[in-house]
Amino acid sequence: MLMTTFVNCTLFDGTNDQNTPNAWFTVDKTGRLTARGTGTPADAENVVDLGGQYVMPGFLNVHTHVTADPQSFNGNYGQTEAEAAVFATQNLQTLLKSGVTFLRQCGTKYDVDVALKRIQADGKLPHTPHFLTSGRAFTMTGGHGDGPHSGNLVDSPDEMRKAIRQAFKFGIDSVKVIATGGVMTPNDFMEDPQLSTAEMHVAVEEAHHKRRVVAAHAEGNPGIQNALDAGVDSIEHGFYVTPEEAKQMAAQNTYLTPTLIAEWVIPEYGKGKLPDWEVKKAADALDDTYVNLTKAFHLGVKFTCGTDAGTPFNGFDLTPKEFGLLTRLGMTPAQAYQCSSLNSAQLLGVADDYGTLEVGKFADFQVLKNDPLADTANVVQADKQVYLGGHREF
Repeated sequence: MLMTTFVNCTLFDGTNDQNTPNAWFTVDKTGRLTARGTGTPADAENVVDLGGQYVMPGFLNVHTHVTADPQSFNGNYGQTEAEAAVFATQNLQTLLKSGVTFLRQCGTKYDVDVALKRIQADGKLPHTPHFLTSGRAFTMTGGHGDGPHSGNLVDSPDEMRKAIRQAFKFGIDSVKVIATGGVMTPNDFMEDPQLSTAEMHVAVEEAHHKRRVVAAHAEGNPGIQNALDAGVDSIEHGFYVTPEEAKQMAAQNTYLTPTLIAEWVIPEYGKGKLPDWEVKKAADALDDTYVNLTKAFHLGVKFTCGTDAGTPFNGFDLTPKEFGLLTRLGMTPAQAYQCSSLNSAQLLGVADDYGTLEVGKFADFQVLKNDPLADTANVVQADKQVYLGGHREF
């Protein structure tokens, strides 16, 4: 069949805050939408009746770690490269089943994501979403992410320049730099600055030469400010962002990926299972996070959807739950979803092809029993249908 027309659905296309009832849309053999409308389509070649259910775009998750194990509590650093690849493949499939149709890696052991993307391009990685690779994150010696097979260690601007160039030669699509300490590292704290502004600026310069984006792990200050001054494209986590930094972010179009669920699950499920210092770090920051990020949202910062999937208790099926947490910042359900459909696609540079269900874009979508605009809980559906390019994957 050259064309498939999906009929009898309520469509939320991700561009605004409205549903289109009694909708239909047509997908061609390349997987792109060619037409949309309401009522009964004319001259439909191959028809799929969606039974009055709700259709919305697949999610874009811009912060994942597919080689990490959320049940190991320590990043599972003992994996071999082969084990990491198999585990990552399973996690990619879980992400797609949950409704994530496009994602960005933000730090991967052994650079295994680069190899997996080559395999996917050959059609040998079934039921997996589109994704941008990052390889191993760039961090300082002894910094957050300095673990076996998981970090590119750089300790000067010159070392950063060479490491970035080598990583692009190997095949990464995007860059992850470490601006501050983190929750999971025992010997540093969120307010500890790590890579310098000069080091991160080199990463940005080299990445932007290739039209690629740079994400900065930055939880506290002065690291957030350092990353902003270096010109990174997104601040990841940003728990202690100040109003002044938020204004700078809005002015220079820097995106914020809050990864709220990663912070929420640790105090929720970690007591007695994780080290006390780790639970305390996350719990102490959570209340402040809601206050700080609410201010940032109202100051015009563009938020993206990212979950930090793979951190403790933060499974690869939890992306749908992030949207309920985003509404705690003052967003409507539609605004929460647009962190994915609009902002995430724009950040990753793929908005011409992915993110919303507009004519000309790829038909990556999910089919739900209940209205996603009525309640974000309705996207947390285990048995949803998930499509890539108009082809059903789950």
